Amino acid sequence: FFEMLGNFSFGGYWKKEAIQYAYDFITKEMELKIDYVSVFKGEVGMPEDSESEKIWKEIDAGIEIRKAGRDDNFWGPTGEEGPCGPTTEIYVNGIEIWNIVFNEHYQNKDKTLRPLDIKGIDTGMGLERLAMVSQKVPTVFNTDLFDFAAPINTKEKRIIADHLRAASFMISDGVRPSNKEAGSVLRRLMRTIISYKEVDFKTIIEKIIDKYKNSYNNLNTQLIISEFEKEKSGYVKAYESAKKILKKKAGKELTGAEAFNVSSTLGIRISDILKVTEEVGVSPSPAYDEELEKSAKEHQEISKAGMEQKFKGGLAGHSEVEVKYHTATHLLHQALHDVLGDEVMQKGSNITPERLRFDFSFPRKMTEEEKRDVEKIVNDKIKASLPVKKVIMSKAEAEKTGARMFFGEKYPDEVSVYFIGDYSKEFCGGPHVENTGVLGEFKIIKEEAVAAGIRRIKAVLL
Repeated sequence: FFEMLGNFSFGGYWKKEAIQYAYDFITKEMELKIDYVSVFKGEVGMPEDSESEKIWKEIDAGIEIRKAGRDDNFWGPTGEEGPCGPTTEIYVNGIEIWNIVFNEHYQNKDKTLRPLDIKGIDTGMGLERLAMVSQKVPTVFNTDLFDFAAPINTKEKRIIADHLRAASFMISDGVRPSNKEAGSVLRRLMRTIISYKEVDFKTIIEKIIDKYKNSYNNLNTQLIISEFEKEKSGYVKAYESAKKILKKKAGKELTGAEAFNVSSTLGIRISDILKVTEEVGVSPSPAYDEELEKSAKEHQEISKAGMEQKFKGGLAGHSEVEVKYHTATHLLHQALHDVLGDEVMQKGSNITPERLRFDFSFPRKMTEEEKRDVEKIVNDKIKASLPVKKVIMSKAEAEKTGARMFFGEKYPDEVSVYFIGDYSKEFCGGPHVENTGVLGEFKIIKEEAVAAGIRRIKAVLL
């Protein structure tokens, strides 16, 4: 969980104003002393940011200016091409608290740059870091942002406070623990907390909600505690299963590869695998650590390769019928929100010439009436022959339209939004039909659970 402060300008004010605003806020509003600032020193094919250096000297002749290369003082693009530009960073008490990005270039696929017609200011400042330097404390865990778990004076307490806060927000935002994608991240966070058996997570969760409820009104105390209780029950069962598996190796050695396999299969923390080995009389092999590291690295590489091959829109191909199914998923997504509410969040999709499959967050089985209502809405929109329109715009503009997006997806600065009449709007790479009237009749053939809090619909077009 990370709170980022920012201000933006697209074709409005430029470097002089952005730097002056930042300087005034830090030195006058917050009454903090700037240690130094950094600017882009330039690299082959990329000019140095002498303009920012000059502006800083005009604002404060005595300020220290450091120069760095692309790794430190240049942002973007997201992906192979897109907007990018030099940055200037502000340091207080040795901590980078503010990064101002000047999007003035467009990087082409061949890595060459061209000037942007409309320049943009994109700034980011970490609230926790700002709190830390303004409250004059040694770490973010000593700020009042973490007083719900004070005193935080050990590594374990830091982990518990950080993970509990992050998990609370993920659950309230519709993520549920699972073995895939965002759900797997949440599961690891939750099971780390649960492995500290002395932790009273209920009391801390209640304090977290009390701390943040005035700023975030979607936090749900009972839902969060309920999910933790379910995950705790599941972890206890997984731990017992691990004991049964490892008992078969009593008196023998356990390799790091075997430990990783048990850990990843059952969702048991690696550190808890060692606890199990002690309980059942199994010893780690002499090369346990090396074997474990190798297995983890291989797993990471396989996962990365799989994600790189995954098609963003969930299509297996681009045939005419698959394009129809792809368009139908947009109608289905919005219809689920209409019938079930905004607790629904897309978790994945898969499309073949035979059917569409759509995964979404929802805590229970849909009723027959709800399924009929969703079918009716989709079919009504098909009969209405709604036009399908693609609009390319900046990500910030797209977010302002309220267009739906895939949770956890990293989008570039420029995105495509597909509008289906005035009914559906969604971030998507396409392709889609031009009019819903060509889709045929929509029919749900199955609705089922695929993980805790995750449902799956399979549907066909007749």
